[in-house]
Amino acid sequence: LFLLLLQLCTSRTSPQPRRCPAACICTSDLLSCSRRMLQRVPQALPPTTTTLDLSHNALTQLHDHWLAALPHLEALHINHNQIRDLPPRAFHNASFLRHLDMSSNHLQAVKRHYFEALVSLEELLLYNNHITRVDENAFAKLSDLRKVYLSWNNLTAFPFHAVQGLGIYNLRTLDLSSNNLSSIPVEVLAALPENVGNGLYLHNNPIRCSCSLYLMLQHWNQRGFSSVKDFSEEHTCKVSDNVPRSLIKFLKHSHMFENCSASAEDGHLLHLEVMVGQPVLLTCNTSLPHTATTYMWITPHHEPIKHPGNSNRSLEVYRNGSLRIAVAKPWLSGVYVGLATNSPYNFSRMCEFNVTVLYPKAAGETFSTGLTTLLGCIVSLVLVIIYLYLTPCRCLGCCRKPALLSPPQECSAQSSILSTTPPATDGPNRKASANKHVVFLEPIRETQNGKIRLALGEDFPDPKHPKVLQLKSDSESISSVFSDTPIVS
Repeated sequence: LFLLLLQLCTSRTSPQPRRCPAACICTSDLLSCSRRMLQRVPQALPPTTTTLDLSHNALTQLHDHWLAALPHLEALHINHNQIRDLPPRAFHNASFLRHLDMSSNHLQAVKRHYFEALVSLEELLLYNNHITRVDENAFAKLSDLRKVYLSWNNLTAFPFHAVQGLGIYNLRTLDLSSNNLSSIPVEVLAALPENVGNGLYLHNNPIRCSCSLYLMLQHWNQRGFSSVKDFSEEHTCKVSDNVPRSLIKFLKHSHMFENCSASAEDGHLLHLEVMVGQPVLLTCNTSLPHTATTYMWITPHHEPIKHPGNSNRSLEVYRNGSLRIAVAKPWLSGVYVGLATNSPYNFSRMCEFNVTVLYPKAAGETFSTGLTTLLGCIVSLVLVIIYLYLTPCRCLGCCRKPALLSPPQECSAQSSILSTTPPATDGPNRKASANKHVVFLEPIRETQNGKIRLALGEDFPDPKHPKVLQLKSDSESISSVFSDTPIVS
């Protein structure tokens, strides 16, 4: 009885794990409630969920902090529902959310407070809604945003000048196709970095035809931008505002824009090669009045540079619009875009320079590195052969003729045995003496008057003995041989 009561108390006090909602399917980290005709979000949600799928239901609204029970949520699918608006704090507990799909809903606008709490968001899908307006700072805090899909909406304008709020260094896709855009600021779009232009989709919009629009898209097409190259036949423009259906595929029928001349300021990229360490001056020819115009340059690292220049003055912008690179460095290579502006958001492109910084070649350099290395090996081999086979003796002092007096060299000073020929007074039939005396040459310790002092063996009682080997003058000869055989005197 005691054990039964203890078990009942324990079961009442211990928290029960949240079970999977009845209308959903749960795995270790996936919660799928798709196609269940849900009109509201289920109450009990497993806290281990990283992917939540609520697509293809009948949801009409979301409550504040409704994701508080899912601290590890990374992907949320609410597409194909009937959501018209979002409360101010709908996503305030989803700081780790990276993928949000709200496509095919009934959203009317993208307001500033909708997604400002999603600081880790990378992909935002809002296509196939009823969006007519995007607030200027709707994406200002989303620095990690890489892809935004706003196609198939009712947009008539878009804040392109605030595109830096889309994470300009990470942004790869901005899909605005199939909307109602009638005009776009070509000057602003032309100055965007290549990574943004390559993923800026503008096809299927009734944009007003103009030479600037044609030249910009034609320039992007020549540079291989996917946004233009993959949809070249779907880029249309409206010839007349009075005729709503006067659309033309202007990239396909380019003969309609033969009179649009692409000058250096419009489309051509000027190439400039400089050597490391040299100063560079980039000047655009412009007829704009300098008094009412300010200038700005976009560097290859997508940094805007205005007068007087950057912080360390390695790049300077003059009042006439010229850009000066103080010292050319390899990391300063790339495309520089010159812009002119009369208002904070009215930019016009002046010119583009593709600067390449080169290293100077060494003077007199005629051989390649491989040929020089091979030549060095051959010379070294010849020298080794000459040393081995053509050198007569490695010890010059040991190879002198016996008739010449040569001071003992270090190569024989410590181990050579000195020997002399018998004196001239001895006859040829002289018998060899039984007493054998050997003279050894000790290590050279000192010299006297240029002569070498020798030490004689202890067997000789008198250094002046007639039978003892004597050191003679320079005209006499001595010879040293490398032999272990004692010399009989």
